[in-house]
Order: sequence, then structure tokens, then C-alpha cells
Amino acid sequence: MSKVTLLLAIALFITTTQAAFAVVTVKSNRGQSTTTAKAGYGPYLNRGYAQKVLWGDTHLHTTFSVDAALTGNRLSPDNAYRFAKGETVTASNGLPTKLMKPLDFLVVTDHAESLGLTELIREENEELLATPLGAKLARLVKANKLVRAMGVYDRSIMEAESTALLSDKSMQTMWQRITSAAEAHNKPGIFTAMIGFEWTSTPGGSNLHRNIIYRDGKVRADKLLPFSALDSDNPEHLWAWMEKYEQETNGQVLAIPHNGNLSNGLMFDDVTRTGEPLSRAYATARSRWEPIIEVTQMKGDGETHPALSATDEFADFETWDISNFASVPKTPDMINKEYAREALKRGLEYDAKLGANPFRFGMVGSSDTHTGLSTTREENFFHKLSVFEPTADPRRMEDVLIGYMLEEGEEGATLKSKQISASGLAAVWATDNSREAIWDAMKRKEVYASTGTRMTVRVFAGWNFSSEDLHRSDFVERGYKHGVPMGGDLAPMASGAANASPRLLIQALRDPDGANLDRIQVVKGWLDVTGRAQEKIYNVAWSGKRKLDRHGKLPAVGNSVNSSNATYINNIGKAQLAGYWQDPDFDVAQRAFYY
Repeated sequence: MSKVTLLLAIALFITTTQAAFAVVTVKSNRGQSTTTAKAGYGPYLNRGYAQKVLWGDTHLHTTFSVDAALTGNRLSPDNAYRFAKGETVTASNGLPTKLMKPLDFLVVTDHAESLGLTELIREENEELLATPLGAKLARLVKANKLVRAMGVYDRSIMEAESTALLSDKSMQTMWQRITSAAEAHNKPGIFTAMIGFEWTSTPGGSNLHRNIIYRDGKVRADKLLPFSALDSDNPEHLWAWMEKYEQETNGQVLAIPHNGNLSNGLMFDDVTRTGEPLSRAYATARSRWEPIIEVTQMKGDGETHPALSATDEFADFETWDISNFASVPKTPDMINKEYAREALKRGLEYDAKLGANPFRFGMVGSSDTHTGLSTTREENFFHKLSVFEPTADPRRMEDVLIGYMLEEGEEGATLKSKQISASGLAAVWATDNSREAIWDAMKRKEVYASTGTRMTVRVFAGWNFSSEDLHRSDFVERGYKHGVPMGGDLAPMASGAANASPRLLIQALRDPDGANLDRIQVVKGWLDVTGRAQEKIYNVAWSGKRKLDRHGKLPAVGNSVNSSNATYINNIGKAQLAGYWQDPDFDVAQRAFYY
């Protein structure tokens, strides 16, 4: 019998209607045993699986990031954590801000490159001002010519001129301020402040960024300076640094690649940064260090593209496909190396060829906000750059984001502020709200992505599930005992198993402050008899009395949006959907994944 590996990534795009509904949250009895309880009493205490989804942001920038500071951000890591915890924080534009619902966790991921540069400029750091580039940037910042300073700095990064800007001593000072803020706000069981940074490799303006997430606290994180793209723009060198960190500190780290739609074909390329074909060693290393990727954030969608998924009616969602950061136009041959679904499919091909899969990942969403404020709500869009934060001047939405580095009269692709997305958030099924538990859930890929709404989604796959299992009171316990959760690998079925194909149990509950649910879809990828990757989308559950057509397509749920005043009503869709699904096209000889 051929081995079959099934990757359950996420229930990613459960489309919603524009609506609102309230739900009741049932809390577990965890931790509520009394002093008179007998030994062993309390069935919730010793459960080793996740009972509640945690919501957080793994990608946020404060004034310690050069690009955030030069676009007007004055908020520190301390401000960012306070806002995420639900406190009122004054934004850089002077407006008081507060989240409708606090987050469960936050990772401040300031750029490692020239970390804290503008803070050092304000403090008149002598080492920095002694460099020609540092002195030039200081003059521009003090003259409030921030956009010009941003262009100068970005060009210097792309041309590797910034290596001498900050000494290790200055970097260490700024890094310790960041880790101290995380330590001060970390309250296990209540709010988790994780330590992280962004490695900002941008060769020729193409985005290869990764966020490095620590399982550890300040003591270990302070032992080694963050690895910067000024050290190397090659992800293999980043992985080597990660291995060095773990060996020297006995700590643990993982990397989350940025969504690939601004990489001009480099994020999921078929060669390494040095031009070598992907090897088994490369595939093994990438899979080890990068168990999850970021699939949606302020710079649009990285799940799939209409040119790749022609039969997917939702493929053209927040599509950014004009260029990279440097306005270098994108060509059609780049598209298939930029999107997650295609990477998952190509990963199956590499697995068959190399015996290892470089693109074997789960998915999260996060904001990539550069305001210090983790905001993701569409109906109250605060923006992701401080220079574009709400004002009475509507021209803020017409300002150029991609293309700002172009000199006057220089041609190149442009993209405006109004095209920035409100996305996104990371959903994590962790056993408790702590650094260790959240990191462990990311490592095992028991996570999913949201474009901002906090819908609860749970998925299990197994060989022997039945439709009755979907509504059992012990649904979750049975799911873990007899199958695998999202992110898991379903081992080949045992000899004589009753069912001939994998079965999925899916439950979805809308955000109580968001929109109703339209449908649940399962995306399948597999290798056909020729070894080529294929995909198919299955509608599993949906609201209303709609019926599938002969091609398996489902009519649209409808539209309750009033575009003239930007409101909607809750008269279509459902608050909760559940689906039991058995793959009708399964072939035991084929490699496959589902999300």
C-alpha cells in the first residue's frame, strides 16, 4: 500500500456575508476544582489538547522599525502591547484608540536591520551620526523630510550600504529594550507577549521577509543579536543562525515567511538564492525552520491567484500582482512561485522527487501594521501606516505606497494607500495562553488564518469518522483520539480499515461581532498519474436552501451591503456551519493535502 500524507492546513476562506450575530461562549471548568475534591477529580484538568482558540498578531512594527518611524510612527513596543491587551493608547496622529476586543497574544517584530535607528537619531547617538549615511538620515529626520529619508534608507538597504550604520553595542541596547517590554507585559494565562523580530531580505526589491518567533523569554533571547538581512539576504543563512541560536542558548525559534505576492517569484522559487536546484537537504531545512507561513496581511492575499486557480470563484481576493517593492513589474511566469496553494501543490512534486517537501506548511494571517496598533476591522479601518491614519483629509487614501521610491519622471509600477488590506489575524489552538503553548501550536501547525474576523474553525481528519461524530458532545476528544487536527499528517490507513478514503469533520462559528457564514469549502491538492499537481474545490456546507449545480458550484449567498452608507444587515448566511465530508475522488496511491 502506498503511503499517503495528508496536510490539514487551515479552513482558510470560509466566506462571510455582511452581518452580525451574538453567540454564547461556554467556558470550561478548567482549574475550578475545590480543596475537598478527591484525587483525580476534574476531567478538564488533565486534557492534553487545546480547548480554546487564541487570537493574536505575529507581525507588528513600532517606532523601533525604521520604515515605521519614517512614516510617522511614534509608538513603542510598550504602547503596542498595551493596545493589544485592550488599553486605550494615543495613536501617532493624536487620536485615542482602543480595541473592541483585546488580543490573546502579540509578537512585536521590528525590523532587525538598523534596529531602533530613529530612536538613536533622536538620542543623538554619536556612533550613528559619525557615518555619512547616518548623518544624512539625521538631517532629513530633523527637517521632517520623512518620505525622502525613507527613500534614501530603502535604497541603501537594497544596495547593502547600511551595514556600518549601527554597532553591535547600539543594536544590543535597542534589542534589550524590546525584550524588556515583552517581559513586562507577558502574563501567562491572561496575555502572552512573545519575543520576535523581522529578517527583511529584499533583493532587488523582492520580498523574502521572515518573522522569527521565540519560544523563549528575555534571558535566552538577549544572548544572541537578531540576524539581519545586512548579515545576509539568503534564507539558508538565516536558518543557520537559527540553529546556532538553539545550540548556544538551548532555546527554540521558528520563522514565518511573509506572504509571497511581492517577491516577484522568489518566495517559492525552484532554485536557491545562489541559483542551485532545490535539494533534499534544502527541503528538510526549510520544512523544519518554517512550519507555517503568513498568507494574508496588509499587503493583500497570498493564498491563490486567478491565473493559478481559474475555477476558484474567490481566487481574485485582495490581489496585489503588479510588481515588487521596487516597482519592478511582475511577469506571468513569476505568479506560480508566489502563492501558498501553488506552493503546497509543488511541494507534493518535490516530495515525490526528493523524498522531502520544502513547502509543507500551515498558514496564519497577521497585520504587518507599521502603526504599533494591531487593528484589523474592515468597518473601522485605521490603516497600517501612521502617515495614512484617519484624518479629515480624504487624500490620504490616494497617497502612493508602492512607487514612493521612484524619482520624479521615473517610470515604474505604483499602488495606492486605498488598496491596503485590513488583514489579518493568527488563530492558534493552544493548550493554554503562554509562550510555550502558543509556539508549540505554531510548530505543529494547529493554526489558521483570518482576514480579520474572529471566526472559530475546527477541523479533524480520520479514516473512520462518521457523520454522527460531527454532533457528539465529545467531538473534540474524539477528533484527537481517532484522527488528526488541522496541520496534522494523517498516517496511511491500517490494513482492513472500514473506510477507503479520509473523512473530515469541520465546525465553524462566526465572529459574534462579525458577519454570518456563507459556506465551508475544502481545497484539495494531489498528484495525478503523471506526477503533476492538481487542485479541486469542494463545497461542503452552506447556508440557505441553495443547491449545487452539476459542476459542484454553489449560487452566491446574496448581498446585504448598502454601499452608499457602508452598512449591512444580517438577513442572509448562518451563524454556525458544520460539515462532514468524505473525499469522493480519493486514490490511495496519490499524495494529497486538504485545507
